[in-house]
Amino acid sequence: MSAEFSITVDPSVDLVRMQMGGLFAPEDIQDFLEMRRRAHAELRCAPNQHLTLNDLRAMKIQPQESVARFQEVLADPVYRSRRLAFVIGRTLARSQLLRALCGRGAYCFDTVADAEAWLFAEKGAPPLRQSA
Repeated sequence: MSAEFSITVDPSVDLVRMQMGGLFAPEDIQDFLEMRRRAHAELRCAPNQHLTLNDLRAMKIQPQESVARFQEVLADPVYRSRRLAFVIGRTLARSQLLRALCGRGAYCFDTVADAEAWLFAEKGAPPLRQSA
């Protein structure tokens, strides 16, 4: 298929930055999970104290099997972040993401700058969660 993804880590600010795009087959999701495991090993903070920014603007509509697998990925407590932000356009992929989140405390933004501002704002009210 046409999945593309990258993960970078900035241990100085406990940030995991992901970019995902295209169409994900099960083997692509497994490759992504292995990359995520290696990336998390670079963090210096305590478990679950990192921030995650995931840019999904290039994500295509996913098969239901992939959406279900991503739902499992998002529910995994081992990799749960202190704050989780997604950058995604107002597309059907956004609706799929919101279904996959299943009540997880994550927020969607239209720009990377807005997502970063929320991630690094420790005080104040969070923005309203975007709905489908």
